[in-house]
Amino acid sequence: MIKVGIVGGAGYTAGELIRLLINHPHVELNFVYSTSNAGNFIYQVHQDLLGALDLKFTNEINLEVDVLFLCLGHGNSTAFLENNSFSPSTKVIDLSNDFRLNADAVFQGKEFVYGLPETQKSEIEKANYIANPGCFATAIQLALLPLAKEGLINSSVHINATTGSTGAGVSPMETTHFSWRTQNFSVYKAFTHQHLGEIGESIAALQKDFNQELFFIPNRGNFSRGIFASIYLNFDESIEKAYKLFEDFYKDAVFTHVSKTPIHLKQVVNTNNCFIHLEKYKNTLLITSAIDNLLKGASGQAIQNMNLLFGLNQTEGLKLKANYF
Repeated sequence: MIKVGIVGGAGYTAGELIRLLINHPHVELNFVYSTSNAGNFIYQVHQDLLGALDLKFTNEINLEVDVLFLCLGHGNSTAFLENNSFSPSTKVIDLSNDFRLNADAVFQGKEFVYGLPETQKSEIEKANYIANPGCFATAIQLALLPLAKEGLINSSVHINATTGSTGAGVSPMETTHFSWRTQNFSVYKAFTHQHLGEIGESIAALQKDFNQELFFIPNRGNFSRGIFASIYLNFDESIEKAYKLFEDFYKDAVFTHVSKTPIHLKQVVNTNNCFIHLEKYKNTLLITSAIDNLLKGASGQAIQNMNLLFGLNQTEGLKLKANYF
């Protein structure tokens, strides 16, 4: 059994990790670290786990676990690793943005591999440290990387993507308050979202001459979970050619699927899937992609990466059903 530790155990991503891990056939959940909840039962915070888990949060760390998931706020993973030295055999999967960019990938001699399994599978399998991709970044990259591989992103890219309220994290703020969020819709961080850096680096890794603008408009939706991205750019080839490129690119991907019919969020929420649909209008290609921001956009993808690190089938612990109704 793989001994697992989780740091930052009270948040949404940690809650999703716990739900997945306690049902994973090859995992033993060793500890869930939370200084603010130490001594409390985990089900007192993640209340759906009543009757499923009797483990308590702890402020003590087992430095010998097989894999450590860091579910800390952005900027806090580096500080935690500076203050805690784990066994050389302990693998680390970080869910913050601390190690995603090339400039930040090496930390204290540890080389973090960017954990997008659809393009990095062989690198992940050999790694010890994983930088889990961002949620928006996952949905957008999976929509663009098949074109980048063929050198076909040769115009500016326009991206409009909407995320659910869980994307803002568990700490309450004005824009996550029910009275503000319900029946509401808004733009935030237009053109400057922090996930643009990792998206650009992943595209450039496949399309070496990439130098186009990514115009990204993120939106807050009035739903709790999921990301729906609409992306368009110039494309002179046929729609049939576009579908062939995408289907070939994802032929071995276990969680990314190309649909010939329009997609919607209910198809992917509560799964680790990404669904992609293509549509051509004149010389413009529209790509829509949908994921669950807490699963394929965070904790589900982290489990997928763990499976690869330990030589397991990518789908272990991730055979989930969409909440269609």
